[in-house]
Amino acid sequence: MREHTICFSFVISFVIILFWTNSVKAKGTQHVTCGSTLKLMNVDYKVRLHSHDIKYGSGSGQQSVTGTTAKEDGNSYWLVKAGTKKQCTRGTPIKCGDIIRLEHIATKKNLHSHRVSSPLSGKQEISAYGDNKGEGDNGDNWLLVCQTEFWKRDEPVMLNHIDTDTYLAVSGKVYGNPITGQIEVIGEYSAWSPHIEWVTTEGVFIHPNDFKAQHHIHTEL
Repeated sequence: MREHTICFSFVISFVIILFWTNSVKAKGTQHVTCGSTLKLMNVDYKVRLHSHDIKYGSGSGQQSVTGTTAKEDGNSYWLVKAGTKKQCTRGTPIKCGDIIRLEHIATKKNLHSHRVSSPLSGKQEISAYGDNKGEGDNGDNWLLVCQTEFWKRDEPVMLNHIDTDTYLAVSGKVYGNPITGQIEVIGEYSAWSPHIEWVTTEGVFIHPNDFKAQHHIHTEL
């Protein structure tokens, strides 16, 4: 009888520990963390932030950044990094108010802006900039604007460009060749401008409590 009691107590303890561990993991995966790879979708236009090894034919001539409706396109993945040349700890939740960089996975260039007119709407150009090691300049820094303490994966956020105080947005204007059907991504001048909210969709999110191999796959919201 005593053996059964001990065995039963062990099972109960194991279940409690397992439940607590899973609860911690579930809580961790609610947030965007440093080192996560993700896609960002514009809340209004439902297009994913996208880039590719195609340069603007005007303006800066840097690598173009657009919006695409294609869900499966691998050129829409971005790595979340710390702003400037600092490094954030992998798996650490990104705080609202943090300065971050987004590195385009396929080309290693950072999401960038500067005082150059965008090609279709004449707003501010958004480009991808840097070398093949992910190094760019101060024009790659973005302030994360959101309402809670940390960046939640299901929460609309805004990205405010530090150097020019503009907001990552979509104009709704559509490109022709060679990026037919893709939407112009721009810098808007005010926090009250339209189409400046973004939400995470697909991605690989690094767990804050396990830096070995605990990746959590998230599909479209």
